[in-house]
Amino acid sequence: MWGEARFQDRSEAGRKLAEAILEAGAPSNPVVLALPRGGVPVAYEIATRLRAPLDLLIVRKIGAPGHPEFGIGAVIDGAHPQTVINDEAAAYTGATADYIEQQTQKELAEIDRRRKIYLGDREPVALGGRHVILVDDGIATGGTVRAALKGLRQAGVGSVLLAVPTAPPDVLAALEEQVDRTVCLDTPDRFGSVGAQYMNFEQTTDDEVISLLEKAAAFRR
Repeated sequence: MWGEARFQDRSEAGRKLAEAILEAGAPSNPVVLALPRGGVPVAYEIATRLRAPLDLLIVRKIGAPGHPEFGIGAVIDGAHPQTVINDEAAAYTGATADYIEQQTQKELAEIDRRRKIYLGDREPVALGGRHVILVDDGIATGGTVRAALKGLRQAGVGSVLLAVPTAPPDVLAALEEQVDRTVCLDTPDRFGSVGAQYMNFEQTTDDEVISLLEKAAAFRR
């Protein structure tokens, strides 16, 4: 029998996560990065509690030639966007340097389009040397988070704290090797899905993302 939901909604999960980060010792002068869209309501609570800037980290998959569903890498946005490529997968699928560059530019354009929808003309927070708190509403397989972490390391961040309300214990353990610290509230042995840990797991809308980012910016001002 599956356990009961641990969180009422993403906002409650974010408040609990913020308190857990403070208890563990929050990094100095952090920047909070949310994986949209579901990570934004969680990250908003953390950013306001820690009085830290809130930004997005948009990750776009680079698919293999002829098989776009098979990822060979990803593009991670930011002041200096990063491209992460699985060289073995790229070679296996015949992805040339020209193909990868073409797909990178395509995904950068999509990242720019989405960032403008969510943030208007606001520039990404510069991450070089910063202490980053990377937030999502939960982790299932860890693929997106893994790509995001590699991109952050390439961007030269000072440290990374991965903060999520819930994740499978084996996936979280594998991700711990790529970060400085993790804060996770719930690691059930029988992990069905991220949504199963929430009473309310309705899809986060674009309007909600825009509203929360604006409120976070106003709070900082």
